[in-house]
Amino acid sequence: MAAKKSRRRHPRKHQRQESLFTRAGTARKRTPRTFRRGKRPGRPRLPGARLRHTARPDLDGRYPVHITWHVTDDIPNLRGSKLMAAIRRAFIAGKRRFGFRLVHFNVQSNHIHLKCEAEDKTSLSRGLKGLAVRIAKAINKVLGRKGRVFDDRYHCRILRTPREVRWALGYVLNNTRRHNADLLVPKTYARTWLDLACSSADYFPGWKNRDNHRVPMPNCPIVEPTTWLLREGWKKVGKIPIDHTPGPRAG
Repeated sequence: MAAKKSRRRHPRKHQRQESLFTRAGTARKRTPRTFRRGKRPGRPRLPGARLRHTARPDLDGRYPVHITWHVTDDIPNLRGSKLMAAIRRAFIAGKRRFGFRLVHFNVQSNHIHLKCEAEDKTSLSRGLKGLAVRIAKAINKVLGRKGRVFDDRYHCRILRTPREVRWALGYVLNNTRRHNADLLVPKTYARTWLDLACSSADYFPGWKNRDNHRVPMPNCPIVEPTTWLLREGWKKVGKIPIDHTPGPRAG
């Protein structure tokens, strides 16, 4: 009968265990994981992403914000009659929720500008999330498709001074003149032309060359502003001409 083989311990087993501790009995410090280009804050940028996924800054309720959303490349022109009607219905349903308020908007062919108010950062995030879901569902229903509509997270800029708010109002409401400045000439469009179909310019009371304006009603896609900067503060810089073509942002 063959002799039973004795089990022999691995010679390095105890050496590996001892290497994890120092002689004083404390755990050995391990160096944190490093990346090729150093430790990166937040989530890594996705291929084709416009913005880095870092934490949003805190928001004070007295400051309005300027929001920009871009859609994916396979979405057709948002200014078409059917898509614009669907987006308007989404604005009406989500214009005031969770402390979030939609004050002005402008829809371009592949992106959307919003002028919003919110009680804090959480209210802004929840309100925009709900609005994005409504817009995405409305667009997909019209196009008979499924999948993502917005290509990345929204860009947010907090407006803290009357000069910034006045610039942002002109930029949002006359954004069509900025993107099509070569077409908006007196021979093609009148100097008093406003983008009434795809923006909230008809509800703005601060045009320099226009006295009458519409008042937001319950069935309108926007609400009245409540912050001092959007109600009165921007007027200290001056009213906005109708034929104003937005330029670079104010400092």
